[in-house]
Amino acid sequence: MGTTTIGVSIAVPEPYGRSLQERRAAFGDPAAFAIPTHVTLLPPTEVAPAGLPAFRRHLTRVAAETRCFPMRLDGTDTFRPVSPVVYVRVVEGGAACGELQERVRSGPLARDLQFPYHPHVTIGHGIPEPALDRARAELAAFAAGWTATGFTLYEQGPDGVWQRIEDFPFGGHEERPAVPHQQGSRTPTRI
Repeated sequence: MGTTTIGVSIAVPEPYGRSLQERRAAFGDPAAFAIPTHVTLLPPTEVAPAGLPAFRRHLTRVAAETRCFPMRLDGTDTFRPVSPVVYVRVVEGGAACGELQERVRSGPLARDLQFPYHPHVTIGHGIPEPALDRARAELAAFAAGWTATGFTLYEQGPDGVWQRIEDFPFGGHEERPAVPHQQGSRTPTRI
């Protein structure tokens, strides 16, 4: 019957998500518009389509047990030389993301990770070194904050584009979009 590839993440809200996606494309990353701007909770994982109802029930339980928490991005860093990735750092909400991803990766979605979990927002992956250097330098002053109110299940289409399948709001949270807000002394960067 085959498999499908799913992933779970916290979306970076607008206007930040689209702005970072456009910058990622400008740095020459061909995956920029195939991947919504996000913080990963479950990396790409192959599953049997018949298992999707159980996964959705699991994600519903995990979300119901989670409370909203502040997220803040600030500055850039890299995984080089281990991996050709430049990213925006998660400076607030990282511990909550770490706990949440462990719960997401349990039960029917149990799997090991290739690398230790490190919450981040990718802005360049697998592009030439000068482009990675430029991404790191040009977004070094980037800052944004919002309240994480849930996570999203995505499925990768045959064209490689990730499509939103379902949103899972956190417990006690009414359906409404994540609201960007300023935190700390840095002003969110307009990009």
